[in-house]
Amino acid sequence: MRAVCVVGAGLIGGSLVRAADKAGREVWAATASEDTAAQARADGFDVTTDTGGALRRAAAEDALVVLATPLPALPDVLRQVDASASGCRLTDAVSVKGAVAEAVARYAPRARYVGGHPMAGTAESGWAAGYAGLFTGAAWVVGAEDGTDREVWADVAELAWACGAHVVPATADEHDLAVARVSHLPHLLAAVLASTAAGVGLPDDDPGLPMALAASSFADGTRVAGTRPELVLAMCDGNRPALLAAVDEALGRLGVMRGALASTGGLAATVNAGYEGRQRWAAARNEPGTRITGDEPWAELRAIGRAGTPVLGWDH
Repeated sequence: MRAVCVVGAGLIGGSLVRAADKAGREVWAATASEDTAAQARADGFDVTTDTGGALRRAAAEDALVVLATPLPALPDVLRQVDASASGCRLTDAVSVKGAVAEAVARYAPRARYVGGHPMAGTAESGWAAGYAGLFTGAAWVVGAEDGTDREVWADVAELAWACGAHVVPATADEHDLAVARVSHLPHLLAAVLASTAAGVGLPDDDPGLPMALAASSFADGTRVAGTRPELVLAMCDGNRPALLAAVDEALGRLGVMRGALASTGGLAATVNAGYEGRQRWAAARNEPGTRITGDEPWAELRAIGRAGTPVLGWDH
């Protein structure tokens, strides 16, 4: 099993360290935070603040390097990758893919890069929020562009499977369009719902009765609004074109609903469409998986991803 070097030890990076360790992988990590490194070492994990040293070790051991830092931190991290592990096997766990691919091409062009994104997380952050089971049952996007390095693609897929996830092959553009709808737009809608319900910014600015009555519907609809704002801003700003299109569609649907409510009071079309969308999501979670040989053309793998079919492992 290939060793793993994780750069970043927050919720995602910290969970990766724990999950890889639980799967029997040799794993170490680097973080810029002395406090985080101390917490991780106290928990029995090999985590350092010497990113260059961790990357040199990755180069020496031919490990898979996983970047688990916010998008704005990537240029500095990639410069260190280029300086200390220039030809390494490289992937990431960042929530946008096009911007990461461009950054890798600019700052670490010699790396053998295959994009990745585990679709898992919570509203919490930091090392203490991580746990080994975070990725169990989750979709893990693995980049499937024409010309992708098949050896590194296999490394990333095998890490995803080892962490309990299933693989979804997709291009960077396909990924970014999809997550704009199912991840980034929900963060913005949750922010709007939370601020509207709480009266934030209104002249009286007094939550009073609404906040006293807020229960499960409010809690479920606003959960991700509890995410640290700088993390939400980083992922949304990094996917601006795709997110703008998703926001425009949502505004169009809200406009139609508002017009119906004002004229006839009829909300059936909006409510029924929402119910249907939720049922499609529930059905997708029960989609039977498939196995692959690893020799499939990239177009075939992308078709599997677009169909929503989870890739569960190798067909040997």
